[in-house]
Amino acid sequence: MIGYLRQAISSFRRTEVLVFLPALTLAAFWIGGEGALLMIALGLPLVTLVVVLVGQGAGGGPTGGTRMIEDLDTVMALQAEAGRTTACFVLQFDDPVGLIDRYGRTTQSEILACCNDRVRGAMRLGDSLTALEDGSLVVVLAPVYRLDLETMVQIAGRIQAVVHQPIMARADVVHVTCSIGFCHGRRAPEPTGRSLLDAAQIAADEARRHGPGAIRAFSIDMARAKVNRDALRDGVEIALADGQIKAHFQPQISTDTGAISGMEALARWYHPDRGCLLPGEFLPVIEGTGLSERLNQVMVAEALSALADWDRAGFSVPTVSVNFSAAELNDPKLPERLKWELDRFDLTTDRLTIEVLETVVASSENDMIAVNIATLAAMGCGIDLDDFGTGNASITSIRRFALRRLKIDRSFVTGVDEDREQQKLVAAILSMAERLGLETMAEGVESPAEHTMLAQLGCRHVQGYGIARPMPADEVTVWMGRHIERIATTPRIGQKAR
Repeated sequence: MIGYLRQAISSFRRTEVLVFLPALTLAAFWIGGEGALLMIALGLPLVTLVVVLVGQGAGGGPTGGTRMIEDLDTVMALQAEAGRTTACFVLQFDDPVGLIDRYGRTTQSEILACCNDRVRGAMRLGDSLTALEDGSLVVVLAPVYRLDLETMVQIAGRIQAVVHQPIMARADVVHVTCSIGFCHGRRAPEPTGRSLLDAAQIAADEARRHGPGAIRAFSIDMARAKVNRDALRDGVEIALADGQIKAHFQPQISTDTGAISGMEALARWYHPDRGCLLPGEFLPVIEGTGLSERLNQVMVAEALSALADWDRAGFSVPTVSVNFSAAELNDPKLPERLKWELDRFDLTTDRLTIEVLETVVASSENDMIAVNIATLAAMGCGIDLDDFGTGNASITSIRRFALRRLKIDRSFVTGVDEDREQQKLVAAILSMAERLGLETMAEGVESPAEHTMLAQLGCRHVQGYGIARPMPADEVTVWMGRHIERIATTPRIGQKAR
């Protein structure tokens, strides 16, 4: 009932309704004469006032989270009584901050308001729409007799379709995307409005993690994963302080000589209860807690400390690579901090390589990031573009960021020894890099055959499980000793004559 009332209020308040007022007035005069006309004239303003007040009080506009929970409880009760069912959809815009950066907060609000109106226009009579304080939208379906997974996916797709339509803003065509999570009314952990909303929110968070434009349905496994992430979030600060998060190192070698050309530092969390956790399990948690900078400081310190130890042990490791996120690269004090760290370990700046994701280079319009990368390159640090081929970086952006080397993403490397199309793609990347004066490294090399083919195609460096898995610093020392012995008796893998 509440959903129908809201829909009626929303319809009444639309400006298109004003078109019918003259016809309504004329019909009243024909049917009831001057008396009816007088009642329309006196009553219409009162009705309008009541509708506006009721609309505000009943959450007719896209606000009112508390009232929405009450309404969800009512819908869930109706579901149980009438044998019908409902569903809750949570829509999260994929890049609202990016819209602010490009168009300003006012225009961003107008763009999202347009999306809200489009979603409202796509809803059925009886469905309800509410905007939460974080900017996400909640759609609750009026109870129906048949509602299966396929239907809910179609509804989510219909909502996405209206949001993804182009919007004109400041004479620009804007494309907004959203991720959607939903929960069937009978799949909520508890038969309450709060439980249904929380379940849909969990699914929406999961969708956004796999976005942009992803759709996810709630499941109990998803809820358990969230509980685990929350537990990790609570312990991450302690883990950083207690040294539970450590650097592992994966060797990088030259395809010309087989010699070690560098090491990449990769984070591992030695969790007291869950064992060794890989970055994919805890990096999103760290980013969500705002501790990325602290993690980066730990990784830089451990990487440089290990490099200094290898020097003292007589091993030749030219450089160590550390990954930097956009948030870390946006720190104005980053070059100064890294210079201090290098001086602390008595290392020259060329011994540190900064790895930057291609998605950062492709999407960044932030001058601070460009200035920092240019400053670090001028200091002598190497700049590697990580996961190249996945982030749509342009030639202009590659040149803008003073890069030293392209790291070819593993998706281009897998099967390169047998797949002719893969070979053509890699050859094209290598040719472009050569013309731009950039070095190249292939990631994710799994076999000697891939290693050999990459060397023949002209890729100068390789890294992957086919070379060595990431190892703690003390194990790296043992591996380097064995590797030096091995390459002394291994035939040299050269480039194919061209």
